[in-house]
Amino acid sequence: MSSLLERTFQLQEHGTSVRTEVLAGLTTFLTMAYILFVNPMILGSTGMPKEAVFVATCLVGALGTTVMALYANYPIAVAPGMGLNAYFAFTVVGTLGYSWQAALGAVFLSACLFLLTTALGLRSLLITGIPQGLRAGVTAGIGLFLAIIGLSNAGIVVDHPKTLLTLGDMHSVPVILSWLGFFLIVALDYKRVTGSVLIGILMVTVLSLFVGDNKLNGVISTPQSIAPTFLALDIKGALAGGLVNVVLVMFLVELFDATGTLMGVARRAGLFVGAGTPEQNQRMRRALMADSTAIMAGSILGTSSATAYVESAAGVQAGGRTGLTALTVAALFLLALFFSPLASVVPPYATAPALMFVACLMVRDLVDIDWKDTIEAVPAVITTLAMPFTYSIANGLAFGFISYVALKTLTGKWREVHPLTWIIAGLFVLRFAWLGGH
Repeated sequence: MSSLLERTFQLQEHGTSVRTEVLAGLTTFLTMAYILFVNPMILGSTGMPKEAVFVATCLVGALGTTVMALYANYPIAVAPGMGLNAYFAFTVVGTLGYSWQAALGAVFLSACLFLLTTALGLRSLLITGIPQGLRAGVTAGIGLFLAIIGLSNAGIVVDHPKTLLTLGDMHSVPVILSWLGFFLIVALDYKRVTGSVLIGILMVTVLSLFVGDNKLNGVISTPQSIAPTFLALDIKGALAGGLVNVVLVMFLVELFDATGTLMGVARRAGLFVGAGTPEQNQRMRRALMADSTAIMAGSILGTSSATAYVESAAGVQAGGRTGLTALTVAALFLLALFFSPLASVVPPYATAPALMFVACLMVRDLVDIDWKDTIEAVPAVITTLAMPFTYSIANGLAFGFISYVALKTLTGKWREVHPLTWIIAGLFVLRFAWLGGH
């Protein structure tokens, strides 16, 4: 078995081991396991059967992540994405009034565009067209995006009608346990303890059973049928309903959210730096194809668009460097079908410390920005700030590209701009002009 794993994932070449990869996979899964319960809740508001959505979420996560593991050998997990599920439920179905079947049809059409773009190599070209400063800004922006998620899950920051955000109740159990978990993770990582992030998550989870409102309700459950959502997509209804705008939005968000996440996490793992070596470029192309296939699978099984998960950065920090990390996540997605009570016992404030810690590490990539050149630095900073403040990786990329091209043009340096950067910036301008903030 060890020989097979070595041949498949090149563990020694990447300076890792089976134990490290499995621990990293456990860490990634625990930080993103919330999607197993949040996704059915959001999509269930459209009338979709929550039980079937739960099964579809598990299966899409397992399928997409397995392809990522075996085809790209990347330690990155794939599952239905946050943001697009809310757009699916609250905008396409809730506001525009389309059926959830037609909305699934729109997901399928966007997946076709996504696969075509990936197969033609346009997504790979996109990465080479991103300036170094923007690359650093993307990584740092994803870090701040994780920070907002973590701080919110912990209850450390809460929404406020006048100030938008404010400090939460610092006396609450979730806040106290989150801080304890965060400090433990930082201390263990400093001491180079393997699995420090996972240890922090498990400690908070165990404590929550004693001093929090957390309870363990059973262990094993029988998976529900996926029949209500399987092949329920209505492609004809999507085309007849004029969902062109919806398909375009889904496509753009999938394109830039997934690409930005893959690039940022791969950069953090040292798997893709700068323009990339030929081998790195090939693996990145395969990774791009992996998340593309997951989107189409999701529309068929019955869930909103899948994407590469930014929480994979937690597993990377825990030492994950190969597809064995992702394969571990895929196996846990399948196990979650039968152990949903156990999977649900990890509260959001138990994974919050991991997200906060990874955020701290990813933000340090801002050191790679050329701060002496404001034309390079400002777009990178805008990218970094826009991601958490608009709660969208895609918006951060949009503002970064547009500001980069605008500043280069205004300073007479437009010839230095890569042709693809011009095209991407133009598409984003058209998106905002045509679709506004949707």
